[in-house]
Amino acid sequence: MTQTHSENSQEIVLHYEVPADDFTRAGEASSSVKKVLKQIGLPPEVVRRVSIAMYEGEINMVIHASGGHIEVRITPQQVDMILKDTGPGIPDIAKAMQEGWSTAPDNARTLGFGAGMGLPNMKKYTDFMEIESQVGVGTTVHMRVNAGAAR
Repeated sequence: MTQTHSENSQEIVLHYEVPADDFTRAGEASSSVKKVLKQIGLPPEVVRRVSIAMYEGEINMVIHASGGHIEVRITPQQVDMILKDTGPGIPDIAKAMQEGWSTAPDNARTLGFGAGMGLPNMKKYTDFMEIESQVGVGTTVHMRVNAGAAR
């Protein structure tokens, strides 16, 4: 993880590499972000929503995409998360957004993952979510949680 503070604003930028197929390290990035958000005093509901959405995205990267990169930009107004991978891509985003739809392999399912709630939960716990995906190239997910937006 690298962490930088922007000189011209109250912005914290965090970068994480998500390892491929490493379920023992899955969740490290989202735990780190949760700790930072608590330290800077964002409301608990905002911390919870960011943590859930980011964890789901991180797990998806481990299961489906051979890992990837996460950038988190934190300002007093919002938390932006950009998750980017070079995995197989999502052929049908609308189908992937349906609760219960999963293409998780058996090894992920035996560990309790792959219930088809990752993308729906990411959408549920964020104020904005956009998915760009190209089969054979990879997927980029941009999520935002407004810092003043408790649900």
